[in-house]
Amino acid sequence: MEEKKLGLGSVVSISVGLVVATSCLVSLGQGAGSLGVAFIGAMVIAMLLNMTTVLSLSELNALMPDTTGGLAQYTLAALGPFPTLVSMVGGYLVCNTLSCGVEASIFSFAVADTTGLKIPSIVYTLLMVAAVLVANLFGVDMFAKIQNIVAFLLIGSLAAMGVIGALGLGIGIKVGQPYMAPSSFNDVVSMTAVAFWLFIGAEYVIPVSKDVKNARRNVPLGMLLGLLVICIMQSVMVFGFHNYTAWDELENSAAPHLLYGYALLGDAGKIWMTLVGAFAVISTQNSTVNSLASICQGMAKMNMMPQIFAKTNRYHVPWFGQVFISTAIFIFAAASNDSSDAISFLILTGSVFWMISYILAHIDVLIFRRRLPKAPRSFKVPGGPVIPVIGIIGTAYMVLNISTDPKERMMIWLLTGATLVILGVYSFFWIRYKMKMPVFKSVPPEKVMAMENDLYYLARKRRGLWK
Repeated sequence: MEEKKLGLGSVVSISVGLVVATSCLVSLGQGAGSLGVAFIGAMVIAMLLNMTTVLSLSELNALMPDTTGGLAQYTLAALGPFPTLVSMVGGYLVCNTLSCGVEASIFSFAVADTTGLKIPSIVYTLLMVAAVLVANLFGVDMFAKIQNIVAFLLIGSLAAMGVIGALGLGIGIKVGQPYMAPSSFNDVVSMTAVAFWLFIGAEYVIPVSKDVKNARRNVPLGMLLGLLVICIMQSVMVFGFHNYTAWDELENSAAPHLLYGYALLGDAGKIWMTLVGAFAVISTQNSTVNSLASICQGMAKMNMMPQIFAKTNRYHVPWFGQVFISTAIFIFAAASNDSSDAISFLILTGSVFWMISYILAHIDVLIFRRRLPKAPRSFKVPGGPVIPVIGIIGTAYMVLNISTDPKERMMIWLLTGATLVILGVYSFFWIRYKMKMPVFKSVPPEKVMAMENDLYYLARKRRGLWK
């Protein structure tokens, strides 16, 4: 039996990998610019809500261990194929590849601006996407090595920049301003939807949990530690913002992290923050390509996606999924090359799907608690149903307050509704005629776990049930 390779440090780095992205740095700057240091309160609330999701997913992983599709397989067993397919395609595949493409586009703009070379910015994106793809094709060990190094450099750099600013050690001119921008408690609560984006994605550890040493302890602990590390690091950054960047300038900046770097350390700080952006993009793409390909592999085993997504190379890597995800990232990056505002709006819409998938995770836990109360679980969310219910209510609040602009919020809801209708029609026909399964009937957990075996698909195919 092959030895599992990922320890607690790797779990933390993976959970941090997708969370700390360039768009998160933008949200951090804009949130701090709006509320000042009070934004830390919104961050703490958002972190705690995300921790409820991490706990629920950890229990689901303990109930159905070693499943490559993660949340897709949990929801299939709890709610059936229809909500599974709608939430996974909308909440994970579309949202993640879209946001990751924009991350790459923002990075390429920063590199082009910093270097001043007459090279089209999209070239930097292509090089980044290709390098990450090639590295990931060599398997989980290479993925983990890249993630560990990049996450260390990313967190270390942000922590250093935050500490330098918070202690007033920069070479720039310090800004005299109050700690709190004009705000009230209601303002803090309303900004938790913005802060929520800073912590989304820690659950990307789940699809690789089968490669984790002592997964019972390291998977939930690593995700919780990752969220806590991020919150502490970003809080220190907020204090640095206070000393060197005016709140109003920070709120209105399209690249607040570059603004802060220049104000703190001049050109050297700008270059440093550009490197931080590079680390963020590498970390995000590394996590996205690896984990999304594993999720697609698990869904293909359930016949929810074409079978080519289940194919692996000699390193046991779902190569087609990685190539497909990388190509989609590059396409979205190219599309956002001249229209980042429109794509940013689509990211907010995609984040609604992500939040819906989080709500489904909590619902899955409550359903299994009632349906399989005595099933063995190596990890169980403490407090009975309290934490999952809090997670559902809190995340639903985030959906209802996805934007502070009423017009933008309404447009997001309308686009989300239209997308749900389209995905619903697609899912109905795919499940009914391709999977040949009841659309809304849940599948027993033992049957879902049996789908991990390639023989399950072959048996269904020979009986003419799956094509």
